[in-house]
Amino acid sequence: MKTIFALKDVFEKIDRGRDQVLFVFIKPYWPRRITPNQITIVRIVIALFLFVILFFYKNDNKFIIISLFCFGAFTDLLDGSVARGLNKVTNIGAMLDPAADRLLIVPIAVYSLFAGHKWLLLILIFLEIINALVSIWAHGKNIFVTSNIFGKLKMLLQSVVFAAILVFFPNEPNLFFIDMLWVSAIFLIIGIYLKVLEIRNVKT
Repeated sequence: MKTIFALKDVFEKIDRGRDQVLFVFIKPYWPRRITPNQITIVRIVIALFLFVILFFYKNDNKFIIISLFCFGAFTDLLDGSVARGLNKVTNIGAMLDPAADRLLIVPIAVYSLFAGHKWLLLILIFLEIINALVSIWAHGKNIFVTSNIFGKLKMLLQSVVFAAILVFFPNEPNLFFIDMLWVSAIFLIIGIYLKVLEIRNVKT
């Protein structure tokens, strides 16, 4: 437990440093008419478009798929930092952001893992469902919890790994990439655990 909280402190310091770097550009130059929630909605649209072209149109154009996925992942880097930098953090944004992350990751996970790594795919989806249910439980009690640092690390790691897997697809993913996805599952489990603790602390 102490190790988890020590890692949490270290990763949060790094994340705050990332914010400070981005604030240098966001605070003076970011166009105020573009809100953080609009950036998140763009990610949702990209995720839905990826789902349609992958599973309805069976489009396997690598350039299109990788470009859309990477741009969607890039919006995840921006929306939270823009919200914090411009003091536009909202409860709606806190709910939309993790939902947009799931919508972006799940189609790519199914597309790239279904053939050879069904157990890994099943566990990743199962954990995302549990994570979503925990958030719904919190919102039902009027408790709004944002993504914690382990949820952010999970998303960062999965974004990088799935982008790499897509480059070589349909070849079998490198075992290193598969191992990193298992690590992301561990991050997600820790993130869910910390989220439950946070909700329980608010309740008490």
